[in-house]
Amino acid sequence: MLAGDAGEGDVIQVVSRAFDVLRCFEGHDSRLGNLEISNRCGLPRSTVSRLTHTLTRMGQLVYLPRDQKYRIGPSAVAMSASMMKGAQLRSMIRQRLQEVAEQLPGTVGFVVPDRFHLVYLQFARSPSALGLHEGTGSRIAMASTAAGAAYTAALSPEIGDAFIAEMEREAPEAAKILRPRIEANRQSLRERGYVVACGLWSPHINGLAVPIWSPQYQTFVVITIGLLAAMYDEQRLHAEVAPLMLELGRSLGSLMEGAEGDAFNNRISRKPVAMAVHNNNKPINSEGMNELEAGTRRARPARSLRAGDGRR
Repeated sequence: MLAGDAGEGDVIQVVSRAFDVLRCFEGHDSRLGNLEISNRCGLPRSTVSRLTHTLTRMGQLVYLPRDQKYRIGPSAVAMSASMMKGAQLRSMIRQRLQEVAEQLPGTVGFVVPDRFHLVYLQFARSPSALGLHEGTGSRIAMASTAAGAAYTAALSPEIGDAFIAEMEREAPEAAKILRPRIEANRQSLRERGYVVACGLWSPHINGLAVPIWSPQYQTFVVITIGLLAAMYDEQRLHAEVAPLMLELGRSLGSLMEGAEGDAFNNRISRKPVAMAVHNNNKPINSEGMNELEAGTRRARPARSLRAGDGRR
Protein backbone atom coordinates (compact mmCIF):
# COMPACT_ATOMS: atom_id res chain seq x y z
CA MET A 1 0.00 0.00 0.00
CA LEU A 2 1.00 3.60 -0.43
CA ALA A 3 2.24 5.56 2.53
CA GLY A 4 -0.54 7.36 4.33
CA ASP A 5 -3.26 5.12 2.93
CA ALA A 6 -4.80 4.11 6.24
CA GLY A 7 -8.55 4.27 6.03
CA GLU A 8 -10.35 7.36 7.29
CA GLY A 9 -13.66 6.07 8.62
CA ASP A 10 -14.95 3.65 6.03
CA VAL A 11 -13.01 5.28 3.14
CA ILE A 12 -9.90 3.46 1.87
CA GLN A 13 -7.61 6.31 0.89
CA VAL A 14 -5.63 4.46 -1.79
CA VAL A 15 -8.86 3.71 -3.69
CA SER A 16 -10.12 7.26 -3.28
CA ARG A 17 -6.81 8.65 -4.53
CA ALA A 18 -6.75 6.32 -7.52
CA PHE A 19 -10.13 7.66 -8.62
CA ASP A 20 -8.90 11.22 -8.02
CA VAL A 21 -6.11 10.49 -10.50
CA LEU A 22 -8.50 9.02 -13.09
CA ARG A 23 -10.81 12.05 -12.77
CA CYS A 24 -7.98 14.25 -13.97
CA PHE A 25 -8.38 12.76 -17.45
CA GLU A 26 -11.54 14.60 -18.49
CA GLY A 27 -11.37 13.66 -22.15
CA HIS A 28 -10.39 10.43 -23.88
CA ASP A 29 -7.54 12.27 -25.61
CA SER A 30 -6.19 13.94 -22.44
CA ARG A 31 -2.47 13.37 -21.94
CA LEU A 32 -1.01 14.21 -18.55
CA GLY A 33 2.32 13.79 -16.79
CA ASN A 34 2.75 13.08 -13.10
CA LEU A 35 3.42 16.74 -12.31
CA GLU A 36 0.23 17.85 -14.07
CA ILE A 37 -1.78 15.15 -12.28
CA SER A 38 -0.24 16.18 -8.96
CA ASN A 39 -1.24 19.80 -9.55
CA ARG A 40 -4.78 18.87 -10.57
CA CYS A 41 -5.64 16.55 -7.71
CA GLY A 42 -3.45 18.02 -4.97
CA LEU A 43 -1.50 14.85 -4.21
CA PRO A 44 2.28 14.64 -3.70
CA ARG A 45 4.13 13.83 -6.89
CA SER A 46 5.66 10.70 -5.33
CA THR A 47 2.20 9.40 -4.48
CA VAL A 48 0.96 10.17 -7.98
CA SER A 49 3.93 8.33 -9.47
CA ARG A 50 3.10 5.16 -7.55
CA LEU A 51 -0.59 5.43 -8.43
CA THR A 52 0.00 5.95 -12.14
CA HIS A 53 2.42 3.00 -12.18
CA THR A 54 -0.21 0.76 -10.58
CA LEU A 55 -3.04 2.05 -12.78
CA THR A 56 -0.88 1.46 -15.87
CA ARG A 57 -0.23 -2.14 -14.89
CA MET A 58 -4.00 -2.58 -14.43
CA GLY A 59 -4.74 -1.15 -17.88
CA GLN A 60 -6.59 1.87 -16.49
CA LEU A 61 -3.87 4.14 -17.89
CA VAL A 62 -1.44 3.87 -20.81
CA TYR A 63 2.08 5.32 -20.62
CA LEU A 64 3.30 7.23 -23.68
CA PRO A 65 7.14 7.05 -23.58
CA ARG A 66 7.62 9.62 -26.32
CA ASP A 67 5.59 12.25 -24.44
CA GLN A 68 6.43 10.92 -20.97
CA LYS A 69 2.73 11.25 -20.20
CA TYR A 70 -0.30 9.07 -19.54
CA ARG A 71 -3.71 8.74 -21.09
CA ILE A 72 -6.85 6.73 -20.28
CA GLY A 73 -6.26 3.03 -20.92
CA PRO A 74 -8.40 0.29 -22.47
CA SER A 75 -9.62 -1.11 -19.15
CA ALA A 76 -11.01 2.26 -18.10
CA VAL A 77 -12.69 2.70 -21.48
CA ALA A 78 -14.18 -0.79 -21.26
CA MET A 79 -15.44 -0.13 -17.74
CA SER A 80 -17.06 3.11 -18.88
CA ALA A 81 -18.67 1.36 -21.84
CA SER A 82 -20.13 -1.34 -19.61
CA MET A 83 -21.65 1.31 -17.37
CA MET A 84 -23.19 3.07 -20.37
CA LYS A 85 -25.04 0.07 -21.78
CA GLY A 86 -28.67 0.54 -22.67
CA ALA A 87 -28.48 2.43 -25.93
CA GLN A 88 -32.25 2.36 -26.32
CA LEU A 89 -32.82 4.12 -23.00
CA ARG A 90 -30.14 6.70 -23.78
CA SER A 91 -31.69 7.32 -27.17
CA MET A 92 -35.09 7.90 -25.59
CA ILE A 93 -33.60 10.26 -23.01
CA ARG A 94 -31.83 12.16 -25.78
CA GLN A 95 -35.09 12.39 -27.73
CA ARG A 96 -36.93 13.86 -24.74
CA LEU A 97 -34.18 16.40 -24.16
CA GLN A 98 -34.26 17.42 -27.81
CA GLU A 99 -38.01 17.99 -27.69
CA VAL A 100 -37.50 20.61 -24.99
CA ALA A 101 -34.43 22.06 -26.69
CA GLU A 102 -36.48 22.70 -29.83
CA GLN A 103 -38.78 24.95 -27.80
CA LEU A 104 -36.20 26.89 -25.78
CA PRO A 105 -32.95 28.57 -26.97
CA GLY A 106 -30.72 26.90 -24.40
CA THR A 107 -28.77 23.75 -23.61
CA VAL A 108 -30.73 20.95 -21.93
CA GLY A 109 -28.68 18.36 -20.06
CA PHE A 110 -29.01 15.09 -18.18
CA VAL A 111 -26.30 15.00 -15.51
CA VAL A 112 -25.12 12.62 -12.79
CA PRO A 113 -23.14 13.48 -9.63
CA ASP A 114 -19.40 12.87 -9.30
CA ARG A 115 -18.24 14.07 -5.87
CA PHE A 116 -18.34 17.87 -6.00
CA HIS A 117 -19.13 18.00 -9.73
CA LEU A 118 -21.78 16.73 -12.11
CA VAL A 119 -21.13 15.08 -15.46
CA TYR A 120 -23.26 15.41 -18.61
CA LEU A 121 -24.42 11.98 -19.80
CA GLN A 122 -26.73 13.42 -22.46
CA PHE A 123 -27.47 16.89 -23.78
CA ALA A 124 -29.45 18.62 -26.49
CA ARG A 125 -29.65 22.12 -27.88
CA SER A 126 -31.48 23.89 -30.64
CA PRO A 127 -29.63 25.61 -33.51
CA SER A 128 -30.58 28.92 -31.93
CA ALA A 129 -29.09 28.04 -28.54
CA LEU A 130 -26.85 30.76 -27.13
CA GLY A 131 -24.45 31.06 -24.23
CA LEU A 132 -23.81 27.44 -23.20
CA HIS A 133 -21.92 24.79 -25.14
CA GLU A 134 -21.60 21.85 -22.76
CA GLY A 135 -21.39 18.36 -24.25
CA THR A 136 -21.45 14.73 -23.23
CA GLY A 137 -18.72 14.10 -20.66
CA SER A 138 -18.44 17.77 -19.64
CA ARG A 139 -18.10 18.40 -15.91
CA ILE A 140 -19.80 21.27 -14.11
CA ALA A 141 -19.40 22.49 -10.54
CA MET A 142 -21.86 21.29 -7.93
CA ALA A 143 -21.80 24.52 -5.93
CA SER A 144 -22.35 27.14 -8.63
CA THR A 145 -24.94 25.61 -10.97
CA ALA A 146 -28.69 25.05 -10.92
CA ALA A 147 -28.07 21.32 -11.37
CA GLY A 148 -25.88 21.19 -8.25
CA ALA A 149 -28.41 23.22 -6.29
CA ALA A 150 -31.17 20.81 -7.29
CA TYR A 151 -29.11 17.70 -6.51
CA THR A 152 -28.07 18.83 -3.03
CA ALA A 153 -31.60 20.04 -2.23
CA ALA A 154 -33.01 16.63 -3.18
CA LEU A 155 -30.82 14.78 -0.67
CA SER A 156 -32.36 14.16 2.73
CA PRO A 157 -31.31 16.96 5.13
CA GLU A 158 -28.92 14.79 7.13
CA ILE A 159 -27.23 13.47 3.97
CA GLY A 160 -27.16 16.90 2.35
CA ASP A 161 -25.68 18.55 5.45
CA ALA A 162 -23.02 15.82 5.69
CA PHE A 163 -22.22 16.32 2.00
CA ILE A 164 -21.73 20.07 2.48
CA ALA A 165 -19.60 19.42 5.59
CA GLU A 166 -17.36 17.18 3.49
CA MET A 167 -17.21 19.89 0.85
CA GLU A 168 -16.18 22.42 3.50
CA ARG A 169 -13.19 20.22 4.35
CA GLU A 170 -12.13 19.41 0.79
CA ALA A 171 -13.43 22.33 -1.31
CA PRO A 172 -14.12 25.19 1.11
CA GLU A 173 -14.60 27.89 -1.51
CA ALA A 174 -17.31 25.86 -3.21
CA ALA A 175 -19.02 25.19 0.12
CA LYS A 176 -19.15 28.94 0.82
CA ILE A 177 -21.31 29.32 -2.29
CA LEU A 178 -23.60 26.38 -1.62
CA ARG A 179 -24.28 26.42 2.14
CA PRO A 180 -26.04 29.84 2.35
CA ARG A 181 -28.47 28.75 -0.38
CA ILE A 182 -29.29 25.20 0.68
CA GLU A 183 -32.40 25.94 2.77
CA ALA A 184 -33.91 28.19 0.09
CA ASN A 185 -33.17 25.49 -2.50
CA ARG A 186 -34.86 22.84 -0.37
CA GLN A 187 -37.90 25.05 0.06
CA SER A 188 -38.10 25.71 -3.68
CA LEU A 189 -37.90 21.98 -4.38
CA ARG A 190 -40.64 21.19 -1.84
CA GLU A 191 -42.96 23.88 -3.13
CA ARG A 192 -42.28 23.87 -6.86
CA GLY A 193 -40.46 20.65 -7.73
CA TYR A 194 -37.42 22.46 -9.18
CA VAL A 195 -34.61 24.90 -8.31
CA VAL A 196 -33.42 28.01 -10.15
CA ALA A 197 -30.00 29.66 -10.08
CA CYS A 198 -29.71 33.10 -11.64
CA GLY A 199 -26.30 34.50 -12.49
CA LEU A 200 -24.53 32.05 -10.16
CA TRP A 201 -22.35 30.16 -12.64
CA SER A 202 -22.09 33.20 -14.91
CA PRO A 203 -23.76 36.62 -14.68
CA HIS A 204 -25.02 36.03 -18.22
CA ILE A 205 -26.64 32.62 -17.60
CA ASN A 206 -29.78 31.67 -15.67
CA GLY A 207 -30.54 28.04 -15.00
CA LEU A 208 -33.34 25.76 -13.85
CA ALA A 209 -32.98 22.14 -12.76
CA VAL A 210 -35.18 19.21 -11.72
CA PRO A 211 -33.81 16.23 -9.75
CA ILE A 212 -35.05 12.70 -10.47
CA TRP A 213 -34.46 9.55 -8.43
CA SER A 214 -32.61 6.97 -10.53
CA PRO A 215 -33.03 3.28 -9.61
CA GLN A 216 -30.11 2.50 -11.94
CA TYR A 217 -27.63 4.75 -10.12
CA GLN A 218 -29.33 4.65 -6.68
CA THR A 219 -28.99 8.40 -6.41
CA PHE A 220 -30.53 11.52 -7.87
CA VAL A 221 -29.80 12.52 -11.45
CA VAL A 222 -30.69 15.98 -12.68
CA ILE A 223 -32.15 17.51 -15.81
CA THR A 224 -31.02 21.08 -16.24
CA ILE A 225 -31.23 23.94 -18.70
CA GLY A 226 -29.14 27.07 -19.10
CA LEU A 227 -30.45 30.16 -20.87
CA LEU A 228 -29.22 33.69 -21.51
CA ALA A 229 -30.18 35.91 -18.59
CA ALA A 230 -30.92 38.77 -20.97
CA MET A 231 -33.67 36.67 -22.56
CA TYR A 232 -34.95 34.66 -19.57
CA ASP A 233 -35.10 36.41 -16.21
CA GLU A 234 -36.27 34.56 -13.10
CA GLN A 235 -39.93 35.38 -13.68
CA ARG A 236 -39.79 33.97 -17.18
CA LEU A 237 -38.01 30.84 -15.92
CA HIS A 238 -40.92 30.14 -13.56
CA ALA A 239 -43.63 30.98 -16.08
CA GLU A 240 -42.32 29.46 -19.32
CA VAL A 241 -39.40 27.14 -18.63
CA ALA A 242 -40.51 25.35 -15.46
CA PRO A 243 -43.64 23.69 -16.95
CA LEU A 244 -41.63 22.15 -19.79
CA MET A 245 -38.86 20.95 -17.46
CA LEU A 246 -41.32 19.47 -14.96
CA GLU A 247 -43.02 17.57 -17.75
CA LEU A 248 -39.62 16.41 -18.97
CA GLY A 249 -38.87 15.24 -15.44
CA ARG A 250 -42.06 13.21 -15.33
CA SER A 251 -41.28 11.62 -18.69
CA LEU A 252 -37.71 10.69 -17.81
CA GLY A 253 -38.73 9.54 -14.34
CA SER A 254 -41.13 7.07 -15.93
CA LEU A 255 -38.44 5.88 -18.34
CA MET A 256 -35.98 5.21 -15.55
CA GLU A 257 -38.58 3.46 -13.42
CA GLY A 258 -38.95 1.00 -16.30
CA ALA A 259 -42.50 2.01 -17.18
CA GLU A 260 -43.96 0.72 -20.43
CA GLY A 261 -46.55 1.99 -22.87
CA ASP A 262 -47.24 5.70 -23.02
CA ALA A 263 -44.20 6.66 -20.97
CA PHE A 264 -42.02 5.35 -23.80
CA ASN A 265 -44.09 6.42 -26.78
CA ASN A 266 -45.74 9.73 -25.99
CA ARG A 267 -43.86 12.81 -27.10
CA ILE A 268 -43.81 15.81 -24.81
CA SER A 269 -46.79 18.05 -25.55
CA ARG A 270 -46.19 21.63 -26.49
CA LYS A 271 -48.92 22.95 -24.20
CA PRO A 272 -47.92 24.48 -20.85
CA VAL A 273 -48.71 22.28 -17.88
CA ALA A 274 -49.58 23.30 -14.36
CA MET A 275 -46.57 23.45 -12.08
CA ALA A 276 -46.53 20.90 -9.31
CA VAL A 277 -46.85 22.62 -5.96
CA HIS A 278 -46.42 20.64 -2.77
CA ASN A 279 -46.87 21.32 0.88
CA ASN A 280 -44.28 20.39 3.47
CA ASN A 281 -45.78 17.04 4.27
CA LYS A 282 -46.79 15.26 1.08
CA PRO A 283 -47.39 15.88 -2.61
CA ILE A 284 -50.75 17.18 -3.72
CA ASN A 285 -52.41 14.40 -5.64
CA SER A 286 -53.25 15.64 -9.12
CA GLU A 287 -53.85 13.78 -12.34
CA GLY A 288 -50.74 13.20 -14.42
CA MET A 289 -48.26 14.03 -11.64
CA ASN A 290 -45.46 11.52 -11.25
CA GLU A 291 -43.29 10.65 -8.27
CA LEU A 292 -40.61 13.30 -8.83
CA GLU A 293 -41.25 15.05 -5.56
CA ALA A 294 -41.95 11.78 -3.83
CA GLY A 295 -38.55 10.65 -5.07
CA THR A 296 -36.83 13.65 -3.55
CA ARG A 297 -38.54 12.90 -0.25
CA ARG A 298 -38.33 9.12 -0.40
CA ALA A 299 -37.66 7.62 3.01
CA ARG A 300 -34.39 5.74 3.33
CA PRO A 301 -32.58 4.17 6.25
CA ALA A 302 -29.95 6.36 7.85
CA ARG A 303 -26.65 5.47 6.21
CA SER A 304 -23.32 7.04 5.49
CA LEU A 305 -23.05 9.95 3.07
CA ARG A 306 -21.77 7.86 0.18
CA ALA A 307 -24.27 5.05 0.72
CA GLY A 308 -27.09 7.51 1.21
CA ASP A 309 -26.69 9.25 -2.12
CA GLY A 310 -25.65 6.16 -4.03
CA ARG A 311 -21.92 6.87 -4.22
CA ARG A 312 -19.99 4.28 -2.19
